[in-house]
Amino acid sequence: MFLKARFPWAKACVEVKNSTLAKGAKANHLAYLGDATVGERVNYGAGSITANYDGAFKHRTVIEADVHIGSNCVLIAPVTIGAGGTVGGGSTLTKDTAPLALTVARGRQVSIPNWKRPSK
Repeated sequence: MFLKARFPWAKACVEVKNSTLAKGAKANHLAYLGDATVGERVNYGAGSITANYDGAFKHRTVIEADVHIGSNCVLIAPVTIGAGGTVGGGSTLTKDTAPLALTVARGRQVSIPNWKRPSK
């Protein structure tokens, strides 16, 4: 209840650290925004995170205005998501995106027929 009262734009279980969210931006449940600048009217999808630490240094993520981040995305900083862009669900981004672009970055699904799990 504390989170919702203090940060009405953040749904349950959202961690926000060293970040700013502009007017109208919202983050959905099970998300992490660390060292991020989030523009106006951004919709940050459930389960999405900013990966801001490389083991030695922390880096910033910039999400410009009117961006939609799909569910379960990883934004590996430093990275900028261009204004009006959309990031497809399940994407892992390591490079800046162009404004108004749809960006999808995920491995191709492969099904292996007749696969057997290892047994003891």
